Amino acid sequence: MLRSLNRVKIDLSALADNLRQVRNLVGRDTMIMGVVKADGYGHGLVEVARCLEKSGVDYLGTAFLHEALGLRRAGILVPVVILCGIRTREEVSAALANSLIPVLYDLEAVERVSQEAASLGKEATVHLKVDTGMGRLGIPHDEIGSVLRQTTRWTNLRIQGLVSHLSSGDEPEGRFSTDQTVRFERAISTGRKMGFDLPLNSMANSAGIMGHDGTHFNLVRPGIMLYGGLPSPDYESPVSLNPVMGFSGRVLQVRDLPPGTPVSYGGTYRTTGRRRIAVASAGYSDGLLRTLSNRGEVLVRGKKAPIVGRVCMNLTMCDITGIERVETGDEVVFLGYQGEDCITGDDLARVAGTISYEVFCSIGTKNPREYLS
Repeated sequence: MLRSLNRVKIDLSALADNLRQVRNLVGRDTMIMGVVKADGYGHGLVEVARCLEKSGVDYLGTAFLHEALGLRRAGILVPVVILCGIRTREEVSAALANSLIPVLYDLEAVERVSQEAASLGKEATVHLKVDTGMGRLGIPHDEIGSVLRQTTRWTNLRIQGLVSHLSSGDEPEGRFSTDQTVRFERAISTGRKMGFDLPLNSMANSAGIMGHDGTHFNLVRPGIMLYGGLPSPDYESPVSLNPVMGFSGRVLQVRDLPPGTPVSYGGTYRTTGRRRIAVASAGYSDGLLRTLSNRGEVLVRGKKAPIVGRVCMNLTMCDITGIERVETGDEVVFLGYQGEDCITGDDLARVAGTISYEVFCSIGTKNPREYLS
């Protein structure tokens, strides 16, 4: 069987170890929801979910219903939360039939879920989303009492907990995260005073887990840290995370170019002397960000080589001057380990002016994946 020149390798043992790091940070009394939305951040929805389930995760989090249904079809049994909610009667029916837990963020959705559950003779377990300052989906924190009061009309609705989200959790000393936490605590207190148990409240994403102990509550939602990435490229992690994704290609040609030779589109790079250039087999159609042009690095024969010229659709050029014995067919690592050196998702993100989330999603969803366990 012929294999693609470009390969994405997913190290499931690294994923399992990162989950253990989360457990060490939050302790045994706090439950963990592994967030596997967006095709497991580009790592593979089902494969990642199976690994996390086997490794003892308590819940899984998807963005939308179709992802959650994909987990059920694959035989995943762990409780699954649909973080972006459900809207139609058909979605409600499918969620109830598959024991899925939707996050609801307005009274209209609450009513629809309750009515459909009643018509099916079932009880719906849901979470309510509270906007404590993210300015995205959610019930305004100062309106949660009113909404909870209205939900008492529907006896077939079990509100398992409240959910909120940190907008600036990657700022360890950020006052805004503290303000959000206070608002969320008030929302929980309001609900419990009204007679709601709310046993499973959740606020902490990866940044909250690593930098804001007060946001852990009953359930945490690690996403990027499971995959070995950081909330932002220069974030200082309290634990050592393992890269899960690697991406490599091959040298297609080695060129010896004289001084003043333009390389790639637009001639944005010209050789300043005699340079040896390797043409590698991946480009932006394979998920490499074009903003790495003239800025990023790759690994060839265990050494870093700068990307020169603009990243093309299928090709990337790198300067291998001074790296000995580079030949056509040699491996070029864009992400991950080669020898003792490593290029992380945060390394790429820092250079490209983005975050590792985008790096993983871009690369992981555009290439064949090979799973290592």
